[in-house]
Amino acid sequence: MRSATDHPRALNPAGMAPLVSVVIPSYNHARYLREAIDSILTQDYPRIELIVIDDGSTDGSPEILRGYGSRFHWERQQNQGQVATLNRGWLMSKGEIIGYLSADDVLLPGSVSAAVQCLAEHPEAALAYSDFNLIDPSSAVVRRVRAPDFDYRRMVVELECPPGPGAFFRRSAFDKAGTWNPRFKQMLDYEYWLRLGLHGRFVRIPKVLAAYRVHPGSQSFAASHQIRPREPITIVESYFANPALSAEIRAAEPHALGTAHLLSAQLHLKVGNYREGMATLLRAFRLKPRSAISPRTFRILFNALFNRTGHRLLWTIRQMFRSRAG
Repeated sequence: MRSATDHPRALNPAGMAPLVSVVIPSYNHARYLREAIDSILTQDYPRIELIVIDDGSTDGSPEILRGYGSRFHWERQQNQGQVATLNRGWLMSKGEIIGYLSADDVLLPGSVSAAVQCLAEHPEAALAYSDFNLIDPSSAVVRRVRAPDFDYRRMVVELECPPGPGAFFRRSAFDKAGTWNPRFKQMLDYEYWLRLGLHGRFVRIPKVLAAYRVHPGSQSFAASHQIRPREPITIVESYFANPALSAEIRAAEPHALGTAHLLSAQLHLKVGNYREGMATLLRAFRLKPRSAISPRTFRILFNALFNRTGHRLLWTIRQMFRSRAG
């Protein structure tokens, strides 16, 4: 590891590199857990507090954690869900900068150093985020995802969620925004970034610094009974109930609700609620008439109907080529 003096612009007022806390909430991801942990332990940043909380896994996760001994703090609990697990980890952490990593994702080398440096160079910022790769179950890169540049109004009205894996934010902003809301399950990260964004802007690092794994057990492939189609609408309605919002943001409420209905229609279609999906789509068009001819609408509808099939077909083709090569 580098010494603190290798990061002079990232020093805190006490003359030390700020402590960075990373929380991994883990539930039945034994296949990927070691890769996620090692991606943090091998970072070049000198001061990282890693906290792994196993949320009642029934696979081999506990054995993997025991194999690391005391190299980082880990513990097990009865199953409480991702939100409660993350909140518990963040509240017990001590870092000036905090983040999380899903147990099936990875940080790339240098990601923590880059995030700390970015926040040091932008003292007004609450969060730093980067581009990332989509990877398949065997860690092969599917494609690069270029995260959008930050625009808070666009995040609100287009339900755009710039931060992905590898995002890090200041403890001071976390203290103001509070913890993740257990009310939400489908877009809980987006709901949190909305609140965090009220306490400082986000800064994009134009580098690939993390990888998001797409596999049958990931959120992208959530079982139908786990999908909550109305959640985008509920999040937007809850957000605009905040009396502290600026007049400029408040004026965009119909636009944001139209986008929320569009995403809700997508989720209805994903789970086969075609009648409700089409009714929600029509409400989206009434709230936001231009969305009826928007390319994004066609992308959303295509994704709702073909996304899972497309990823699985790609994995099958890759596996065939690997088998032949072997």
